[in-house]
Amino acid sequence: MKGRQNWGLLVILAVMALSGFLLLREQSPASLLEALGRVHPGWVGLGLGLMLCFVGCEALCSKRILGRLGHRLPYRQCLGYSFAGFYVSSITPSSTGGQPAQIYYMSRDGVPAAHGSLNMLLLAVCYQVVSLGYAVTAFLLLPEVRAGLGTGLGLLLLYGGTVTVLLTAGMLSMMFLPNAARRLTGGLVTLGVRLRLVRREAQVRARLARQMAEYRRGAECLRANLGMLPALLGLTLLQLTCLYAVPYVVYLGFGLREAGLFQVAGAQALVSVAVGLLPLPGAVGAAEGSALRAFSRFFGPGLAAPAVLLARGISFYSFLLLSAGVTLWVHLRARGRTAPKGCGAAPAPRPAAPYGSSRSARNASRKSSSLRSRPRSPARPSM
Repeated sequence: MKGRQNWGLLVILAVMALSGFLLLREQSPASLLEALGRVHPGWVGLGLGLMLCFVGCEALCSKRILGRLGHRLPYRQCLGYSFAGFYVSSITPSSTGGQPAQIYYMSRDGVPAAHGSLNMLLLAVCYQVVSLGYAVTAFLLLPEVRAGLGTGLGLLLLYGGTVTVLLTAGMLSMMFLPNAARRLTGGLVTLGVRLRLVRREAQVRARLARQMAEYRRGAECLRANLGMLPALLGLTLLQLTCLYAVPYVVYLGFGLREAGLFQVAGAQALVSVAVGLLPLPGAVGAAEGSALRAFSRFFGPGLAAPAVLLARGISFYSFLLLSAGVTLWVHLRARGRTAPKGCGAAPAPRPAAPYGSSRSARNASRKSSSLRSRPRSPARPSM
């Protein structure tokens, strides 16, 4: 893990240097400072506040889910998990390291790995559904933004949108159509074996079975707590709105007023889908280049580069540093305590009664008890 993180940091630094050169090669330092000096610090503070809300919404979702599983954790503890996830996701390709890191720190605090992975699964499903809905809405309702993307960004959007649709459909199928998903994944593994793309068939099938068990548990949790799903989707919608609104705050900071919130936030939603699944730590480089293309129509050629630099500085680089400090604190706190023996299989406190009747509560309790006796490896869907 440490080796991957070190390589991720080195890649980020190298691509940051290259991105900065490409963004600012046609702009002198004096003109850049002059442009940035036009922005009142209050707008920067508002952007940072939106990012705090972004991380805080995920922490609140975790608190609700873990509370339903019987773990009454303080909000500040869940906030620490979310900052750790932000940091590790930012320095690993395609954000693949954030969820395992969060599950690890939860397990150090006595949350069974099965419950931690279930929490991350539900967060990932909600995130994918809402981000896809945001992007589709922006694509359909903002033809002028769509037309201004250009060929290169349009192809990236096609790639990212296709992969996001497949991931979202796969997650929902594994949760609510397990038999169809089992047949489909089994057929894909068989095809991979025939094409010699899959070498260890037994291991791949066992891993798929564990992941499908995770998704099945997620569906059972949602059925037992039907009132929780709208709350999770609403918090995720607020979370992504805060993230996508950062460029609009920068837009207002430069004294521009022609475009509306939905136009700028919609453009950011399309950029996020286009570059979010690229195998680059934090999508560094691709995010800046794509944003420069998408936001040129709003900021104009003279302010586009400074605006992208400031927006990414608020939404990524500043929070990368902040989350690194919080992750260090979480890590030192976790090292100071001994993980419970068999933390992945340790019996958890009795889950709180879900929304609904007492019979639903008893059924949910029996399901949770049977799940705790057979912990599974965490699923790692990409966020």
